[in-house]
Amino acid sequence: MSTTEKTETSKSDKMLPAQEAAKIYHTNYVRNARAVGVLWAIFTICFSIIEMVVFIQPYWIGDSVNTPQAGYFGLFHYCIGNALTSELICKGSALDFASIPSPAFRTALFFVGTAMLLIVGCMGCFVLFWFCNAGNVYKICGWMQFASGVLMVLGCMIYPDGWDAAEVKRMCGERTDKYTLGNCTVRWAYILAIISIMDSFILAFLAFTLGNRQDNLLPDDFEVEGQEKH
Repeated sequence: MSTTEKTETSKSDKMLPAQEAAKIYHTNYVRNARAVGVLWAIFTICFSIIEMVVFIQPYWIGDSVNTPQAGYFGLFHYCIGNALTSELICKGSALDFASIPSPAFRTALFFVGTAMLLIVGCMGCFVLFWFCNAGNVYKICGWMQFASGVLMVLGCMIYPDGWDAAEVKRMCGERTDKYTLGNCTVRWAYILAIISIMDSFILAFLAFTLGNRQDNLLPDDFEVEGQEKH
């Protein structure tokens, strides 16, 4: 065997471990990315359920032991107790803006409702993973989740501006005013809405990270080895 042939053989022997390492790295990289992607999808579905609950449930604010009347308020639906019979009288519909007691509540309803629709649309984008580049789908969902978080921030900030409505004062007392709840208390749906803001931004950050990783799934070393092999 000539010196040149020996040199080429030794080079090929040295390249094999690097190629195998690149393949192992690539396999682990893809596997980890897919595992994180599945977790992100599961958390997105859970987050969409939270958004629906926050939108529908009328427990944003409610009575306490010191309130003149029993009752509770949501984004659009509310119930106030009758002073004579103590029976709760409920009003308000998302389809009838005139039945919502405050313009601020209507605005908050629009922002929170749009945020919910964006998250539902994000789940609908899951089918695009079978037809489009996964990195682009992650980024689209990331922007939708980020926009949903911004809208939830606006909804939660605007909602207290409607606490000076006559119906709220009737339940919470005359000391109630904008951003002042009087004798009433914040209920679990409002707290859950605030928590969902953080969730949406975390999911959006994770989606952007997954999108950028998806664009670099193949390591440079593995690509070079594959090109040399061909």
